[in-house]
Amino acid sequence: REPETRRDLTRDAPPAAKPRPTLPPPEGGELKTALTKLVGVPTADRLFYVADALRYGISEAEINELTGIDPWFLAQIGRIIKQEQAIAESPTLDADLLWQSKRLGFSDLQIAALRHTNQGEIRKLRDSLGQNAVYGRVDTCAAEFPAKTPYLYSTYETESEADVSSRKKVIILGGGPNRIGQGIEFDYCCCHAVFALREIGLETIMVNCNPETVSTDYDTSDRLYFEPLTLEDVLSIVREEQSRGELLGVIVQFGGQTPLKLAVPLEEAGVRLLGTSADAIDRAEDRERFDALLTKLGMRRPQAGIAKTVDEARKIAQGIGYPVLVRPSYVLGGRAMMTCYSDSELEAYVGVAIDAAREEGGSQILLIDQFLKHATEVDVDLVSDGKRAIIGGVMQHIEEAGVHSGDSTSVLPPHSLGPDVVARIEKDARALALELGVVGLMNVQFAVKDSEVYVLEVNPRASRTVPFVAKATGRPLAKIAAKVMVGKTLDELGINEGSLPTHVAVKESVFPFSKFPGVDTILGPEMRSTGEVMGIAMNFPAAFDKSLAASGFALPETGRAFISVKDDDKAEACHVARRLRNLGFEIIATGGTAEALAKARIPAERVNKVLEGSPHVVDAIRENRVHLVVNTTQGTKAIADSYSIRRNALLANIPYFTTLSAALAAVDALEFSHHARGQVQVRSIQEWHARSSGSR
Repeated sequence: REPETRRDLTRDAPPAAKPRPTLPPPEGGELKTALTKLVGVPTADRLFYVADALRYGISEAEINELTGIDPWFLAQIGRIIKQEQAIAESPTLDADLLWQSKRLGFSDLQIAALRHTNQGEIRKLRDSLGQNAVYGRVDTCAAEFPAKTPYLYSTYETESEADVSSRKKVIILGGGPNRIGQGIEFDYCCCHAVFALREIGLETIMVNCNPETVSTDYDTSDRLYFEPLTLEDVLSIVREEQSRGELLGVIVQFGGQTPLKLAVPLEEAGVRLLGTSADAIDRAEDRERFDALLTKLGMRRPQAGIAKTVDEARKIAQGIGYPVLVRPSYVLGGRAMMTCYSDSELEAYVGVAIDAAREEGGSQILLIDQFLKHATEVDVDLVSDGKRAIIGGVMQHIEEAGVHSGDSTSVLPPHSLGPDVVARIEKDARALALELGVVGLMNVQFAVKDSEVYVLEVNPRASRTVPFVAKATGRPLAKIAAKVMVGKTLDELGINEGSLPTHVAVKESVFPFSKFPGVDTILGPEMRSTGEVMGIAMNFPAAFDKSLAASGFALPETGRAFISVKDDDKAEACHVARRLRNLGFEIIATGGTAEALAKARIPAERVNKVLEGSPHVVDAIRENRVHLVVNTTQGTKAIADSYSIRRNALLANIPYFTTLSAALAAVDALEFSHHARGQVQVRSIQEWHARSSGSR
């Protein structure tokens, strides 16, 4: 493959994802040659390549010459590699070898892999030898006087500084490192859980390893363990906290998928989970058990299947009918999800998805789902005490189903769904919560197509939309859920179904595309946003306009709008174009779209696609002759061919829309802005809440 740097990042689409090739083991000097090249390039994986080079036998001096890394650091890595070899080659794992390995930072999982056993056996051995982690206190006072800040870290020494209290306490597992799909929204929930439990007199212990979160601030929780979210580390903290006082249990629901993966192993290890049981979580996440649940409740879901190989995936997809949505199981943020429109696209992609499933989920299971074209996706957040479920909010996505919920623009309350459909969605969400026995928060994703309601996914945990719902409605869902999880009932808390707010709130996603040269801006099932903003107004168009402005997309009042859409969208594109013309916009379009507009008697200037040669649409964008872009497409080739349009619109800071539903919403906002000049209402969020409360 040609090096990435040879691409014209403004015109050439990113190369298609490919699975890792299956190659025979390297022979002779092939491995050494590859490693000497890899260690010389500073990348995120460089330290791992350095370790591999030391394992292969390349000297520290040679690596220093290749990399410029200080010999002291190379010696420390070398020390770890030598210990690795000792663990693997020793006839027995005696007490001294185990102790030295733990002091060097080897996890039970690493030791188990080197000894060809499992981490449970290593944990049992440590317990029998009395080799358990103790906790040091981060010295925030530079040794001038004793530090009182409750920042703790694990180490293998002889004395613990944890200063465990004799109070009733709860451990809350945070979200760990932030990444796309696992962001600050979950930290919000963790913090609100701390605040809620403090209100009822409980001590709160936070476990999180991310210093950039509010949950790791010195004054958030009563005690903070700066530790990774792994089974070994959490069990060690549980042991420490159980040594004194009463540990009521552990909350795994608020930190997202990272702590949720620990639910089953923690329960198997005898740890009490607060809130929804591990079995209920597994029932929602295991595809076969989830299908049985929906059948029992008489609910519909898109056709689906489970595959582990390319052949199985192809057979299932052909049985369902293209397009299909392919996704790895147990991954964050829809990582490596894709909509496939043909056998060839599926075959090229399945290997990538299997790699992602293996890396994150520890399996190679793929979920193949029917793709519901032209469906509306809906998110529901609720809180349940196991006997009663209260709807927190119902959010309609502006983009059609197929765009990840974390990237989609959400409207609360729904702006175009009928009251009967919304009532059916709320009824189904409550039924799912009560059948699963949810205690705490739950998120359900539905799709509505031709007035039929389909269940897409159920997550018995806090979702990334909880902060938005809380701010839009004024109801602190996470705080309510935390109190419910430690035994309070909704009746005791006086929580009942609330009436809808009198305002409309719109959540708009913020994307980092401008920071990454060569990245395509088209939205799909894999999450790409890194933030979100909210617009509130008395109606949907005004709220959407505010949210776009807050996200950095200022809609032009007039100018030239470029429209190029896939065949399925041409009828709606005519509607968009006609309304834009009424607002004073000139329309330019590529050949097929221009023909559709001409048939609808909408004047439009035809412009070349990039492949048709200059002067083409990208030339017009670069010359500031385009002020709004509507570009929808499907299929790998068509997406690649139109990449330069989207990329150059981004670089020119031109508002662009890659779904027709978003373009229609933008036209709504433009029309409102045109007719309501100077009438934008600005209020604090407290004033919006008070206004809604006063009208109830």
